[in-house]
Parts: sequence; structure tokens; C-alpha cells
Amino acid sequence: MTETNRLEVPFAPAAAPPEEMGEIASRGGRRLQSFALGLSGIVVLLLLWEAVPYLVTMKAGTRLFFTPPSEVAITLWNLFSTGVIWGPLGVSAAGFAVGLAIAIAVGLPLGVLIGRSETLDALCEPFVTAFNATPRLVFLPIVLLWFGLGLWSKVVIVAFGAFFPLLINTHEGIRNTDKLLINVVRSFGAKEWDIIRLVVVPNALPYIITGLRLAIGRAVLGVVVSEFFGSNEGLGVMMVQAASQYKVNIVFAGMIVFMALSLAMTGLLKVLENRLGRWRPQRIGE
Repeated sequence: MTETNRLEVPFAPAAAPPEEMGEIASRGGRRLQSFALGLSGIVVLLLLWEAVPYLVTMKAGTRLFFTPPSEVAITLWNLFSTGVIWGPLGVSAAGFAVGLAIAIAVGLPLGVLIGRSETLDALCEPFVTAFNATPRLVFLPIVLLWFGLGLWSKVVIVAFGAFFPLLINTHEGIRNTDKLLINVVRSFGAKEWDIIRLVVVPNALPYIITGLRLAIGRAVLGVVVSEFFGSNEGLGVMMVQAASQYKVNIVFAGMIVFMALSLAMTGLLKVLENRLGRWRPQRIGE
């Protein structure tokens, strides 16, 4: 018996439809256009900033309190190349990282618990509202009395500032989860932990990411406030000392560093959101 010869056709992945390819290209074009617009805005701002000190010099005869970005860039290079900024920056980064980590470790699970429990929601709502509405600067004197001028007072201020935006947004995301989805998963015998893990938290992800963005901003603000008014070391302390000596270029350099760190953290968070939220439908404009 002779075995029938068969033609082996190698597997080839199906090509994407032309409509899908066009949509991907259009989405990439929109992202490129958005990036170009943002970059052009930064360039225009830098050009205006570069021109203002010289205009002030022409009018007032001095630019003591104005420094162009070119001089700020030189100052930043000198601070990093000589290593002067690394010590203060490390202190500020440590307070920021530890405080934000504590806020996330406490605020995220507590927001889930409060959002899933009517009893905890009613019990905690007055305290959350009152503390969130109170300016964080009010608590600085008592924090300094309890923890002194070291790292831990900074950590407490940062954690306290970042805690409430994350807690409130997580709570709102949990409360706005579609009840129909919860009932469907429960009808298949899912336990409460399965409901939280499979339905509640994924659906609340946009709220949680928004809370994290706000928490990062509040954390940076907490570092700055604590170092301006109640610390003996850190990048904010270096800026205050430079301002007292009329070294405006160092003040602007410190401000740029804080802005760059905030922008980097927010960018990483956006990348994380895009990776975790791939299952969600495309939003308008994407």
C-alpha cells in the first residue's frame, strides 16, 4: 500500500483587515500629533522664559530675580556633575517613596473595603470628608512635635497627603462597579474575594489610576511643604537656602527637578494603565 502524498502548506498568520490597519495608523498619527503639540508648547514656553529676563533688564536695568532657562540648564549640569544635588535629592526621594508606598499600602485596600461595605462606608465617611477637606499644612506643627525634623515627619506628611485622593477615588470606583456583572459572577458560585479580584478591581482601575495620579501630586507637594517649613535637609531645604542668598538659578533648578520627577512618575503610571487596561473598549479620541 502506497501512502498518499499530501501537500504541506506552512501556517501563515492572517493579515489584519485594511480597516483595522487604517485605524492603527490613524491612532498612531493622533498620538504623534499630540506629542508634537505638547513639545511645541514646551518650546514656546522656554523661548518666552528665555526672553523675559532680558526684557526685564532693558526696562528695570537688572534681572536679579529672573534667570533664563539656558543658565538654569548650566546650573543643573553643575549640580549633578559635581554631586552637590545628589544628597538632598536622595533625602527628598526617600521621603517621597516611603510616604507614597505607605499611602498606597493603606489607602488602596481600605478604599476597596469601604467601597464593598455599607457599614464601613457609613462609619468612615465623616472622618474621610473632614480630613480630606482640611489643608495638610494645618497638621505640620503637630507632626513636627511628634516626629521632629528628620525623615519621618516628611514621610508622615507625604503619606497623609497622598492617602486621601487614593482612598476616595478607589472607593468611588468600587461603588460604581456594574451590579449586573457582580450578580452574574456570584450566580456562578464566586466568593467575595473572587468578585473583588475578577470584577470589582478591574472595573475600578480607571478610578484607581486617577487616584494614584492625584496621590503623586499630593506626595510631591508634601515633600516640598515639609522641607520648606519643617526639615533640615532635602532638595526643598536647598532651594530655601538658595533663595535666602538670592541664587535664583538654583531655585529654578530645584523646581525643574521636582517637575521632572513628577512628570516621570505620571508617565510610568500612564504606561501601567495602558498595559492593565488593554481589555477595555477604546475611548473617544484614541
